[in-house]
Order: sequence, then structure tokens, then C-alpha cells
Amino acid sequence: MAPRRAMVVVVLLLALVVLPPRGDAAAAGAPWRKAAPFRARDLLPLLPRRLAWQLMGATAHSAVDLLPSFVAAVAPGGAPAAWRGACFEENEAVLSLTPARGGLNGTGSGLGGAVLRLKWICWSYYMKASEKHSFEIKTWEEAAEMEYVKQHGLAIFLMPSGMLGTLLSLVDVMPLFSNTVWGQNANLAFLQKHMGTSFDKRSQPWSANIRKEDVHSGDFLALSKIRGRWGGFQTLEKWVTGAFAGHTAVCLKDGNGTLWVAESGYENKKGDEIISMVPWDEWWGMALKDDSNPHIALLPLHPDVRARFNESAAWEFARSMYGKPYGYHNMIFSWIDTMSDNYPPPLDANLVMAIMSMWTRLQPLYASNMWNEALNKRLGTEKLDLHGIITETERRGMSFNQLLTIPERDDWEYSDGKSTTCVAFILSMYKAAGVFAPSTESIQVTEFTIRDAYMLKIFEDNQTRLPGWCNAASDRLPFCQILGEYKMDLPEYNTIEPYANMNENCPSSPPTYTRPSRC
Repeated sequence: MAPRRAMVVVVLLLALVVLPPRGDAAAAGAPWRKAAPFRARDLLPLLPRRLAWQLMGATAHSAVDLLPSFVAAVAPGGAPAAWRGACFEENEAVLSLTPARGGLNGTGSGLGGAVLRLKWICWSYYMKASEKHSFEIKTWEEAAEMEYVKQHGLAIFLMPSGMLGTLLSLVDVMPLFSNTVWGQNANLAFLQKHMGTSFDKRSQPWSANIRKEDVHSGDFLALSKIRGRWGGFQTLEKWVTGAFAGHTAVCLKDGNGTLWVAESGYENKKGDEIISMVPWDEWWGMALKDDSNPHIALLPLHPDVRARFNESAAWEFARSMYGKPYGYHNMIFSWIDTMSDNYPPPLDANLVMAIMSMWTRLQPLYASNMWNEALNKRLGTEKLDLHGIITETERRGMSFNQLLTIPERDDWEYSDGKSTTCVAFILSMYKAAGVFAPSTESIQVTEFTIRDAYMLKIFEDNQTRLPGWCNAASDRLPFCQILGEYKMDLPEYNTIEPYANMNENCPSSPPTYTRPSRC
């Protein structure tokens, strides 16, 4: 789809209600039947409180309901786009190009614009609607934008939750980011509903009395926050990727035996997220004071892996990355491996493209950092904006969806250096330290999510060798949980041997996140 003007994507926030099945008259060709403009669940606030609560379980809205669903694309001169709507079972959209209102030297672009005419739409919301049943694009910004629309049309999305449902869903999103008990309960409920996560209370103490002598270079730290700003973000990240942890860090010991924690995503005093190394005591002290109720698991390396872990090479890599920014460039690309099997419904590639386009228009510098450079890398081009990227993709006979699935390369250098997310930073260190030998050169760790990392069969698999202070026996966990009131669940932990081209073509669809072997 074309960039600019919000990718020329008309995000019609059309409220969609559940319609009864067609009757015999409708099947025989009766006129379109008018349906109720509200869902039954939209009326819950009007009912007596006790009755409303009884019905809530079957009708509750969720943050997921805020995601619009792609329903159609309409091109000028093509067949009308059709979909089921809020008031009528049949809705249509027709796109017509309009002539330029001013020449190249006038007030217009000289390219003209377009009008999207909507048939039998009601109880809907239009973005920039200029008439009762139409949406006007006054002028195209570039000729390529118009040409793209001629070929591929405008994308139409529906909000699937009904009118009031969409508003209620917006209200449901807010507590995910609240640093309160209310926010924590909202995050737990979301993860239980959408990922099947269980939250069993741990035996006391909830924080371990750690002996630093038992922690070694290369030991992996998996973190999960369940309230506050980062708690809400991590909840959504978990749902999208299938990871049951939201952040990672790694332990390193120096020549004096001092224990350090290295991580990508450390927030410095300026508020920037960078790669940093912090003494263990300072890092652990911050974790204990963190009011977002963090949960932390220590995943010790297996003795055989630790024996080949080159500590000097690990330190050399960590120092070379110190102070560099967090790996925003490739953050989303570790998650998208396939054309359609990495998107939790109703999210899909159409919506991803629409979001990219809108954000590019609103925050062009941010967009460049998040995806433009990475997409240029995939094309072997430089400094193309999103519009240029899409044009080049079309020229090569590729779809934008295909472009998103091209694997990231660990040796790609971005404008600010190598780009590593929290988990890619650790696994890049593992590569440098020889953990993945003899497959080191054939594994691209920037393709790994947090889930992919803790599934690697490189960690301790004998519970009797775990330190006594980690409460593994009482918690019945295969690793050391060192902080948190709930048991941390890491499904398929320590189960997959590293192999060439690992995690370059893996689906990850909720709620099961089934992973084929050797994908």
C-alpha cells in the first residue's frame, strides 16, 4: 500500500455488531435487513448491577478488541468492496478518482484526489468524512501514491467490538499500564485469557538470599513485570510473541570475581534505553525496590556449556556494545517470520502496514529508527523512506508481507552501530563466547525472541545441581526463581538443541504458539 496520507489507508472505525442468521426471505433475495445498532452486551451498563455482573463473563470486552480487522480493499474502477456492517448485513464502498482542483502552480498537487462512497452505512464513525456517506481525499501527495491506489486500492478496516464495545475496550487497556493492584489484576487476567498463563503463588520467601559465588558468567536472567508502564508493554509483547517473560539480562564476572549484570534496555538518567553493565548489588537493589512487582528467574548454563564459554570474548563483546542504544531497528523483525502465522488475530500484515504508514506520517524520525533502516537492509538499499521502500518492493515483484519475513542478519550495521534487543544482545554474546559452536556462523540470533532463547537446550537440566537458595525444589521449577510472588512459567524451557538457520521461519500464533521442529 502507498505511504503518506496514512498509507492512503482509510481506517474506517465502523462499529460491527453480531447479526442474526439470514432467514428464508433474505435467502430468497429480500432487501437488505436492518439490524440493531448495538450489541446486547453494549446495554450492560443499563442493567441492574447484579444482573450485569452475571452476564459480564460472557460479554466482557478486552484490550484485543481495540485492534481493527481488515475486511476489504477498494480500487478505482474496480468492483465495489463489500462487508457486513453495523446496521445492514451488506455494505459497499466504491472509489472514484477526482480531477485536480489546481494546477502544478496552483494550490493543488495537480494529481487530483479521490472520493470513497459508502452505501448503506449507519452508526459508524468516519475519519475526515466530508459527507454523510463519503470520505474525501482532496489531493494525492505524490504520483506514486496515486498509482499504487489505482493498482491495489484503499484498505478498509472494521472495529469488531461494536460502538460501545470499542469505547469499553479502550477503558480496558488503561489498567494494563497502571502501577496499582488494579493494573496488576488487569495484566494477570489478560495473560490468563489470551495465553493460558497460570499464576500460582510461590512459597515464601519471595526474594532469594543469593550467594554470588554460585552465579557464573553467562547465566541468563529472565524478567517479567506485571504492572506499571513496562508491565503493560510486556504483557502485550508476550501475547504477540508467545514469550512468558518480557525482558532479559545476563551475568558476567570480572577478573576480580565481581559479579555484573549486562543488559540491552537499561534506562539511564536521561531516560534513554541503552546497553549497560551494572554491578550485581546495584542491579539487584533496584529490582528489590521496583514497585512494578518484577519476577526474575536465573537460568544457569549447563556445566558443559559453561566449560566452553569464553569469558574473555564475552567481556570483549560486552565492552564493544556498551553505551549503544537498544535495538529498536530490528525489534519487530525477530517476531515476524511467516506470511500469516505470527499475527495474533485480528492483527495481520495489512494492519502492520497501516500502522507503519500512520506512524511514519506522525513521527518520521521514530519510524526510520523502528523499521525504515531494517527494511532498506532487506532490499540492499540505503536511505529510502517508507514510500520508496514500497515502490522498490513492488518493482521487484515482492509483496510487503514477503519483505517483512526476510531474516535479519547479525552482521548488519545500522546508522548507530549493531542493533540488539535485550535477548539478541545476550545471544550475540553467547555467539562470541562460543556457546553455539559448531553452528555459530549459521545462526542469526537477531531472529530470536525471548521465548526462542529460553527454549534453547543450553541450561542446567539437573535440579540437584541448582543452588539450595533458589527454592527450585519447593517451587518445583527447573530453574532458580529469585524474585516474585507468582511462579514463573517458561513453557518448553531448555528443550531445543541449537541448529543452523534456527528460528528463521517459525510460526507463533496464540493461544498455543505451536512451533514446528527445526523451523
